[in-house]
Amino acid sequence: MELRQYAALSAVEMARLVRQGEVSPVELVQSSLDAIEETEARVNAYSAVFAEDAKGRAAELEKEARAGSFRGPLHGVPVGIKDLFLVEGYKTQRGSRLYVDSVATETAPSVERLLAAGAVMVGKTTTPELGWKAASNSPLYGVTRNPWDVSRTAGGSSSGSAVAVADGTVPLTLGSDGGGSMRVPASFCGIFSLKASLGRVPTYPLSPTEHLSHAGPMTNTVEDYALALDVLQGPDARDPQALPAASLSYLETLGELPKLRCVLAPTLFGASVAPGIAGVIARTFDEIKAHLPVEIVEAKIDWPDPIDIFDALWVARGALYGGLKPEDIARIDPGFARMVARAPSIRLEDHFRTLQARAAFNRSVAEAFGQFDLLIMPMVPIEPFAAEDDGPKDMEGTRPVPWARWTPFSYPFNITGQPAASVPCGWSSSGLPVGLQVIGRRFAEEHVLQFCAAWERHFNWRQRAPAVYAGT
Repeated sequence: MELRQYAALSAVEMARLVRQGEVSPVELVQSSLDAIEETEARVNAYSAVFAEDAKGRAAELEKEARAGSFRGPLHGVPVGIKDLFLVEGYKTQRGSRLYVDSVATETAPSVERLLAAGAVMVGKTTTPELGWKAASNSPLYGVTRNPWDVSRTAGGSSSGSAVAVADGTVPLTLGSDGGGSMRVPASFCGIFSLKASLGRVPTYPLSPTEHLSHAGPMTNTVEDYALALDVLQGPDARDPQALPAASLSYLETLGELPKLRCVLAPTLFGASVAPGIAGVIARTFDEIKAHLPVEIVEAKIDWPDPIDIFDALWVARGALYGGLKPEDIARIDPGFARMVARAPSIRLEDHFRTLQARAAFNRSVAEAFGQFDLLIMPMVPIEPFAAEDDGPKDMEGTRPVPWARWTPFSYPFNITGQPAASVPCGWSSSGLPVGLQVIGRRFAEEHVLQFCAAWERHFNWRQRAPAVYAGT
């Protein structure tokens, strides 16, 4: 196969071809490395590439495949790992000069499970410093660029993970999401990702915002995501929030779409949506009504905007870095430094009141979801802004978490811990991808995946490729 053909393969297709003996793990990994070499200078998706290690593992997997032995459903599939996840023996730099020489002594459960299923880690992917913001730059890695338009941001904080999938270097990456960090870059880069219910994929080490942070896959197809979630989900003793294993295979649920009750919301909390985005969403709603066998229902969505809750929870994480020396503060992302400086102003009683407010908000949302199965709405209300910036110029402000001003639809569902996906639904007049957010009841990932799979069958978002795409 030519490089472009490998880049177009899904993880499911790669694994199937390996099992059939039509493609070898060595060929897949070499293709991935070739694709990285071709695209990386233009987008900066990888913080590190482990070419020799990846080729060595692929050779082992190829030998096993020839003997008819397969480690799991991802045998020989190349993957990227966000550089917030620990991998024993490899640096976990977190996009920060503070951790430039930090070598992991153990492996995160999600990485363990991918590797046990036969995946091959070809590299670590970029993230803004400590995953604190939704833009795609860091003091250590520099700027990660959107493959659809390299002058634009890829979104964050799973920046490189989204780009690595979108530009065809790997079909699957690991990302994390504490306020939109998988869904925002998925929307900006035109790929699929679902923030599963809090605890569905175990995380370790625990994030400073453990009650907000989720881990999970980022893929080009819903089928790839469902396969990866089957591999990743289930309890782990290192994560006290980890959920019991689901009594189903998410991959096997992707057949016929049940008649789910869906609310179509053009906005939430009265937030403005850019006209170009709103137009794509309106056309998508028309397509859903005309072509998908769901029930469109009306429901009163009058929840208060939980931005103060999110601000307080997000800023509280800065307390862990309050002991930084002045010379270290000078080396970190200025926005992160401002957040660290704010953290001491949060008193313990204030934090507990925030947790009580979170519980009240979660209850109101859960009660509303008694009337419907899915809430469908825009993912991000703006187009990607300049790659070097932290946000659009007209949305910069003095709020504690400035990036949350332009991501008003993502963080609420980190607060509630619900499954929420970003699925491509069209392109703006600038030719940039637009994401649709699909939110389900907590613990009901299968409904979100079933809807997104049905939408994918109707709307083939891979009909277009980014300007930076392997093999072009």
